[in-house]
Amino acid sequence: MAYTTINKSSEHMNPVLYTGNSSTQAVTGVGFQPDWTWLKARSESASHEIFDVVRGVTKTINSNTNNAEATQADSLTSFDSDGFTLGSNGDLNFNGSTYGNSMVGWNWKAGGTASTNTDGSIDSQVSVNTDAGFSVVKYTAPSGVSTIGHGLGVVPNVIMLKVLDEAGAWFFGMPELNGWQNRLILNSTGSSTTETRAFYANGSAPTNTVWSTDQNSMGSPGDVVAYCFAEKKGFSKFGKYVGNGQDTPNGVFTYLGFTPAFILIKATDINSWVMVDNKRPADSNPVDDSLAADSSAVETTGNADTTFDFLSNGFRTNGNSGNNNSSGQEYIYMAFAEAPIVGSNNVPANAR
Repeated sequence: MAYTTINKSSEHMNPVLYTGNSSTQAVTGVGFQPDWTWLKARSESASHEIFDVVRGVTKTINSNTNNAEATQADSLTSFDSDGFTLGSNGDLNFNGSTYGNSMVGWNWKAGGTASTNTDGSIDSQVSVNTDAGFSVVKYTAPSGVSTIGHGLGVVPNVIMLKVLDEAGAWFFGMPELNGWQNRLILNSTGSSTTETRAFYANGSAPTNTVWSTDQNSMGSPGDVVAYCFAEKKGFSKFGKYVGNGQDTPNGVFTYLGFTPAFILIKATDINSWVMVDNKRPADSNPVDDSLAADSSAVETTGNADTTFDFLSNGFRTNGNSGNNNSSGQEYIYMAFAEAPIVGSNNVPANAR
């Protein structure tokens, strides 16, 4: 059985749907005050918008571009006790929808206001939730190699980072990419390639306190943000599977130890990043409404070649799309729980 110390996963990560009104509105129903919020219009071609508590409200970066950080006064204006408040920005608060709820927001809880971390060769500002294995890290990178404190207290399973002051790619690293010497680019469909300077700059993998990076590989000296994740049994899992090109019920099953609420998937070869969750469609299999982290495109719905079943103990990926289940293709994933199989209080979780 997959027991967990987090009995209510939705207090640490939770997707929400909301309908834009092209005016100011408070979005509620998150269940906690988020520290990292990732927003996307479902029925409008618009960039993904990412906000966090360490960089501050109104400061956005896009997962689908390499653009520098932008300040938008009419974007996300506050993180609230049960959600967040938006201004009239059309990409975030679009009025009108094919889907009823025109927007989706994925929310994570870190640790609120950042504190200074001195574990690395340079200081970092860190907001961390060690219970859920998640931290938001911001630092000012000098030229050359530095070590950066992440605050997790354990070795991270995933790090994604982005330069802020100028255009620069999103670097995504995890050991399942044949080691931390390799990386994917979040704003690209490109394949995994060797890039030791992002997470392996001093010749060592990330530790329970720091990772090493070479700013010369990413741009000029300046500000960088990183999102760091450590696996927590029954709440999050990060790994790899090999597609088989088959439809349900013969698609690839991946054991998680929980019912997923959100999954991010990418082929290690050239294909899009796939984002699916338990709200699109609501509590229904197959899950066939997906967005691409590397694209501003509208939501894809009803595609029989790219479907998922969210199960009580994991997920099954079906069809023969190169984005999720091409035969023989390797895929990496990040998954977060709706509910564990069994909580620490021995209460079985509810499945779909």
